[in-house]
Formats: sequence, structure tokens, C-alpha cells
Amino acid sequence: MNSPHENKVYDLEERTAKYAERVRNFCLKLPKNQANNEYVPQLIRAGSSPGANYIEANESIGDKDFKMKIKTCRREAKESAYWLRLSITDNSAAMETERAALRQEAKEFVLIFTAILKKRGDS
Repeated sequence: MNSPHENKVYDLEERTAKYAERVRNFCLKLPKNQANNEYVPQLIRAGSSPGANYIEANESIGDKDFKMKIKTCRREAKESAYWLRLSITDNSAAMETERAALRQEAKEFVLIFTAILKKRGDS
């Protein structure tokens, strides 16, 4: 039987994975132009990084390693919100709604990762 901690770990791993998938799908729908040619690779990297680093944090070899990975998760979540802001959409309501939802999710990740660090005695 899983402990509550294990379920929470899995839930955040799943949530960050779904975020990465949503970012990828959003990027695939963006118009092709010179600006997006620069922004999209950055956004895909930053959008998938919190999940990958969170998995690494959960496999960390010590508290210092864990905290460093969580700080990376937080930094990359902030960065993905930045690239979402800069990306050029087709201005459709659907794309703007998805951009806003993704930016909100990134902001929530920042709060979650900050809370994890505070619980561990770091911020």
C-alpha cells in the first residue's frame, strides 16, 4: 500500500508531465515565424524541465541534491511562463485561453516548489 507521501509525489509528477504535454501541443499549434522559431524551442525545454527535474529530485541522493533539483524546477517553471508570454499566437480565443491557463499552471508550480523548499527549511 502506498503512503500518502508517495501518492503526492506521483500526483505532482503526473501534473508536471501533463503540463509538458500541454506545452508541447500548444507549441505545435503556434504560427511559424522568425520569433516563434526562437521562442518555441526555449518554451518546450522550459515547459518539460520541471517534470524531469522533479523526478530527479525524488531520486536524489541527499537533501542538498533534492533542494537543488526543486530550485531548478521552480526556475524552469518561471522561465516557461516567460516564453509563453513572448510566444506569438494566432490571437484566437482558444490559443489565448490555453496560453493563460498554461501561464497560470506555471505560476502554481512556482508556488508549489517554493512551498516544498520552505518545508525543507530553504527558499
